[in-house]
Amino acid sequence: MKQALALFMLAAAAGTALPAHAQLLPQAATPAPAAGKQPLDRIVAVVDEDVILQSELNEAVRTVQQQYASNPGQLPPLDVLQRQVLDRLVLMKLQVARAKDQGIRVADADVDQAVGAVAQQNNMSADQLRAAVEQEGSSFAAFREQLANQLTMQRLHDSVVRDSVNITDSEINNLLASPTYKAGEVHLAHIQVSIPSGADAAAIQAAQNKAAQAIAAIKGGLDFNAAAIRFSDAQDALDGGDLGWRRMDEVPQAFADTVSGMKAGDVSAALRGPTGFHIIKLIAQRAPSRQVITEFHARQILIKPSELLTPAQAEQKAQDLYNQITGKHGDFAQLAKDNSKDPTTANAGGDMNWFAQNEWGSTIANEIVQLKDGEVSKPFQSEAGWHILQRLGSRQSDRTDEIARNEARQAIGNRKAEQAYDDFLRQLRADAYVNILVPELRNPDAQTKSS
Repeated sequence: MKQALALFMLAAAAGTALPAHAQLLPQAATPAPAAGKQPLDRIVAVVDEDVILQSELNEAVRTVQQQYASNPGQLPPLDVLQRQVLDRLVLMKLQVARAKDQGIRVADADVDQAVGAVAQQNNMSADQLRAAVEQEGSSFAAFREQLANQLTMQRLHDSVVRDSVNITDSEINNLLASPTYKAGEVHLAHIQVSIPSGADAAAIQAAQNKAAQAIAAIKGGLDFNAAAIRFSDAQDALDGGDLGWRRMDEVPQAFADTVSGMKAGDVSAALRGPTGFHIIKLIAQRAPSRQVITEFHARQILIKPSELLTPAQAEQKAQDLYNQITGKHGDFAQLAKDNSKDPTTANAGGDMNWFAQNEWGSTIANEIVQLKDGEVSKPFQSEAGWHILQRLGSRQSDRTDEIARNEARQAIGNRKAEQAYDDFLRQLRADAYVNILVPELRNPDAQTKSS
């Protein structure tokens, strides 16, 4: 559980909006002071109409340190780490405030669902999760608030991307025909030394010098991930700058030529980009391959509880229909037309057509692989209701072209979304009033706007 808490606060400290597939994990709140003791606290930064307290910064820094407890040497000196985490807390405050200004709200039910997801990921019930959080001396209310902030930032991200990213068929066709798309995938890590918006020549030179220091440290034997933690200004710095696997066409055009000429393990020189200087490491690469998957043909009957049908009655009705089918007293297709409440298949006699294993959700996916062709499942329950499933057949299907087109659309969308949100965050930061009140926490290479 402590590892989960650390990972969540790492995301929070980075100030990033979580992607749709990201894991939601709880925040470690500041432990309550002992009775009779008043903790000393102070405001370390003013962010528009909000503030960041020393206790907030200490807790975020402590959580990052906990995350790297097994390898503390990868962390930069404490003063550098504090500035990095503070920068990300500032960005988090700005995103949440902007989202609220735009009317983005997260309902209690949404937070409840996120709590349930966290509990499931930690193999707990919601009550067990609450107990675990409180056992560590943390506030469950603060944990819920942090989840709400993460969901708020996700919705802000989605709103910005939705309004600024458009993908055309011609873009997809051009990408599929390009040599970079056929070049496969690369696993990259990077260090970004940002140039502040409106920077003068001195600030640009300072950023270039910092990038040169990072390269010298790497050449001197410092692990690239540790160098990213120490030198990078990117939001993923505290993750070691790992960009994960991406297709070559997803690599920004300004860096694609450099990456294409690298071998696994190579580290690039400092490359000038629109947001600053970038140092890239090619961790690994792999060639594209054919995408052959197993497809299933099945049909189903779905019985849903309703105001007129209790859950127990729904289960019994499903069992009665199953008995009719297996006892040869009723035709599956006709029973589906007469009884199934699935609007997409009922009129077709329950026919689900050919589908990949997970297209109908994990519950049906788990059942379909256990059946033989022609076999009818016993009634089983999902969130939708009670199902009776008959597997009609299976086949191997080459979906390379279909998957390639979907991946191309996603790659273009990801590239545009990444650039759009990065531009949004840069402008958000540039327009904000940020006053770092503690001199040693001020970034010597950054220009802060105060008025």
